[in-house]
Amino acid sequence: MDSKGGSEGEAAQQQPKSYWRCSKQDFFPEQSFQSWGSYRSALSQTWLRFKDRLLSRSDDVIELNELRKQSENPMKKCLNWWDLIWFGFGSVIGAGIFVLTGQEAHKHAGPAIVLSYVASGLSAMLSVFCYTEFAVEIPVAGGSFAYLRVELGDFVAFITAGNILLESIIGGAAVARAWTSYFTTLLNRPPNSLRIHTNLAKDFNLLDPIAVAVLMIASTLAMISTRKTSYFNWIASAINNVVILFVIVAGFAHAKTSNLTPFLPYGTEGVFQAAAIVYFAYGGFDNIATMAEETRNPSRDIPLGLLGSMSIITVVYCLMALSLSMMQKYTDIDPNAAYSVAFQSVGMTWAKYLVALGALKGMTTVLLVGALGQARYTTHIARAHMIPPWFALVHPKTGTPINATLLITICSACIALFSSLDVLSSLLSVSTLFIFMMMAVALLVRRYHVRGVTPPKDLLKFSIFLLIIIASSMGTAACWGLNPHGWVGYTITIPAWLAGTVGLCAFLPQRRTPKVWGVPLVPWLPSLSIATNLFLMGSLGAEAFERFGICTLVMLLYYVFFGVHATYDMAQQQQQQLKPDPLEAAENVDSKGNAAP
Repeated sequence: MDSKGGSEGEAAQQQPKSYWRCSKQDFFPEQSFQSWGSYRSALSQTWLRFKDRLLSRSDDVIELNELRKQSENPMKKCLNWWDLIWFGFGSVIGAGIFVLTGQEAHKHAGPAIVLSYVASGLSAMLSVFCYTEFAVEIPVAGGSFAYLRVELGDFVAFITAGNILLESIIGGAAVARAWTSYFTTLLNRPPNSLRIHTNLAKDFNLLDPIAVAVLMIASTLAMISTRKTSYFNWIASAINNVVILFVIVAGFAHAKTSNLTPFLPYGTEGVFQAAAIVYFAYGGFDNIATMAEETRNPSRDIPLGLLGSMSIITVVYCLMALSLSMMQKYTDIDPNAAYSVAFQSVGMTWAKYLVALGALKGMTTVLLVGALGQARYTTHIARAHMIPPWFALVHPKTGTPINATLLITICSACIALFSSLDVLSSLLSVSTLFIFMMMAVALLVRRYHVRGVTPPKDLLKFSIFLLIIIASSMGTAACWGLNPHGWVGYTITIPAWLAGTVGLCAFLPQRRTPKVWGVPLVPWLPSLSIATNLFLMGSLGAEAFERFGICTLVMLLYYVFFGVHATYDMAQQQQQQLKPDPLEAAENVDSKGNAAP
C-alpha cells in the first residue's frame, strides 16, 4: 500500500463513530457472545468465572481512567458546589415530606414525628459522610456501584446497585403518578379525572399519560444539557423553597402547644417505625455522588454540596413536621392531604393550592435530578459491561449519556402508565437502607484493608471485628422487630457492637489515609451507620423484604447468564492491554540493553 493509501486508511480508522448506531458489536462485543458455541463454552465455565469476579477487585485508576474510555466522549465538567447544593434540594425535597409526614404522624408517631425525622436524618447524614469520602476519592459517574466494585467486588456492586436502580425506576414512576394527582388538586378536580379509565385489572385500569409526558419532558431536559438542567433546577427549587418557608411560618403562626400532648401516643416503637418510612423522604442524595465526574473541583465541591444540602434539608424537614403537629391534633391530621386539611382547619382554605404547587414543583425537580443521577448510574454499569456497553456512550455535543437516560425513562414510563400509586407504594423496599449499609462496610474495608499491604493476620482480625459489628447490628434490629419492649437481647447485642468497634479502633491500624477529605471518627461513624441502617431495616414490614428477595433473585439469574461472562471478558481484555508488548519492548532497547530514547 502506498503512502497515500496508508494515510487514507489511518484517517478512516481515526474518524469518530456515529453516536446513533446500533449493531451487535455495540451491544455484545465480548468474546463469550460472538457465537452460540462461544456462549455454551462460557456457560460451562460459569462457576470459575463467578469465583473470579467474586474475589477480584477493581481499583481507583481503572474506574477513573480505563472505564471512562468506554463512553468514547467525556462528560462536561460544568458543575460547582452551588449547583450540587441545589441539586441536593431538587433530588430530595419532593412529595415525601408532604405525604409521609401526615401519614406517619396520624398512624404511628403522633407529635413525635419530629423525632422520627431527627432519627432518619441522622442515619442519612452518616451515609452522606461515607458517600462524600468515596465521591472525592473516586469522582466518577457510577456512584455507589463504582465504590463497591473497588472495595467489595463486581458481584456485591451489581446486586446492591441493581436494587437501588430498580427502586429508582419504580420511585420515578410513583412520583410521576403523584404529579398527576397533585396537578388535579391544583385544578380543583377529582383525583382520577385526568386519567384514562379502562377495563384492565384493578390497580392497573387507570392509564396515566400525563405521568408519562412529565417523565419524558424531565428526561429530555436532562439529555440536552447538564448545565441547563442545573439552571432549571435552581428556579424550580427556589419556588419550592418559598412554598416550604410559607408552610413553616404559617404553620407556627397558627400553632397550639396543646396539640403536642400527648407527645408519644404510640411510644418509641411508633417513632422508629415512622422513622423507617419517612427515611425515604431523604432518598435521592446519592444522585449527587453520580455527578462527581461533571464537577469542576470534586475535592471542594462535593463535601460542600452533599453535606451542606443534607444538613439544611434535615432542619427543614424537622421544622415542617413540628409545624404540622402544632397546627392540628395528630388524631385530626388527614393522612392523604395533611397540610392542605390542616390549613383549611385554621381558616386558610386557599393555602391548599399553594401546598399543591409546592409539592408539584418538588416532584418536578425530583424527576429531573433523578433522570440525571439514574442515567449516570446506568452509564457506569454499562462501562463495566454489566449491561450492554451501548448504554455507556456519551453524546459528543451534549456531553450527556442519552442512551442510558432513555433506558431508565422508558422503563419508568411503562410502569407509570399502568400501575396505580397503591401498587407502587406497596413496593417500598429495604434496598435503599441496604446499599447505604453496604457503603459503610465498604468505607471500613477501604480504610483498614489495602491489597498487598495489609498482613494476613490483620486481615483476619479485621474480618472478625467487621462480622461482629454486622451480626450485633442485625441482632439489635431483630430484637426490636420481634419484641420492642424487651431488653434482655440488647444486653448482648449492644455490648457486642461496642466490642467490635473498639476492636477495630484499638487493635488495628488504618492502612489508608484519605488524600483530600475523609470521614471523621473512623471507625465509629461508619460502624454507627451500619447499626442505624440495619435497625431501620428491622422496622420495615415483611413485604419489603419479600420484594428485595425476589428482585435480588432475578438479578442473580441475569448475572449468571450474562453479567458474569461480560465482566469476565472485560477484565481479561483489560489485563491483556496492561501487559507490555514484548516486540515493542525489544524495539525500545538498544544493543547494549539500555532503553532507547
